[in-house]
Amino acid sequence: MGVKKYWVGIDLHRNQFTYCVRYSDGKELVGKESMTNLERFARRLGKHSEVAVEATGNTWMFCQVLKKHAGRLVVVNPNQFKVISHSVKKTDKNDAKVLAEFLEKDLLPEVRMKDELQAKIASLTQTREKLVQLRTVLKNKINNLFASRFILLKREELSSEKGLLKVLSYHFDSVSDVELRVMVDQIRSLNKSIEELDKAIEDNGSKMDGFDNLKSVKGIGAKGAATLLSVIGDINDFRSAKQLAAYIGIVPRVSDSNETVHHGRITKLGSKIARSTLVQCALIAKRYNAYLFNFHEGVKARRGGAKANIALARKFLEIIYRILKNKWIFEDFTQFKLKTA
Repeated sequence: MGVKKYWVGIDLHRNQFTYCVRYSDGKELVGKESMTNLERFARRLGKHSEVAVEATGNTWMFCQVLKKHAGRLVVVNPNQFKVISHSVKKTDKNDAKVLAEFLEKDLLPEVRMKDELQAKIASLTQTREKLVQLRTVLKNKINNLFASRFILLKREELSSEKGLLKVLSYHFDSVSDVELRVMVDQIRSLNKSIEELDKAIEDNGSKMDGFDNLKSVKGIGAKGAATLLSVIGDINDFRSAKQLAAYIGIVPRVSDSNETVHHGRITKLGSKIARSTLVQCALIAKRYNAYLFNFHEGVKARRGGAKANIALARKFLEIIYRILKNKWIFEDFTQFKLKTA
């Protein structure tokens, strides 16, 4: 008689994890392990095991160890899998048990795991986004400080060293001057850090498959190509451009009631960084490509600028999908002319 399959649910924390092993006869084994024992735990798994773990901050490293030994590894999307988060009995043991039960029934929404380089670049882009947000907070605080004294700064003034020097030339009072000087120093420091991250993203992004293909599009720079590829990963994971758009969260919500179908705002279920990068690149690309320009203008005339930008980004993503799927490199993107071998 062959070895029977079994299912393992894991509730993961920073320094330990709780597991529930569920066998085909319904019996369960529950335990807890320290992260220091992860390798030993993984070796006890076999090709007949299926393992489920929720996606968290340390899931990627955790899974690198497990995938060497487990028959199947499922990384669960915690946003889509609400059973655990809404569980009445919220314990590590129960969470692991529920994961094992749903894994046996093959009802878990999976997250695509990135390779090492994609994961590292995705982390870089997320860190950059946090620093940009912090810089924006400081710029808004400076603008508010000046506005309270009826001095209106131009929006772009805080984006250059010349503008920051101008800000420091004002003197209000001893307390406000200290606050202003500290905020300007922090903005300068953030500028330097963001530049360093940009260089790291661009330098390492060039090593990813598809980088040269996306860079051949006028409108997609090195940072944009690296950011999009770090989110998309292997294009062959997607059956269609529509599936890719759903993954990034740039498709409309659809509510179907009786015979009425309503299309609402985009879902925003995927990567916010990918969506903003996609919109920015698409708006630049339309300046050079007549087809994209005319498409954007047509939607804008009917539905307004904001919806036109999203529609353009969706159309642009369809082009990106075909570029990566077919390994196209453009000789002249303005005319959709491909480079011949």
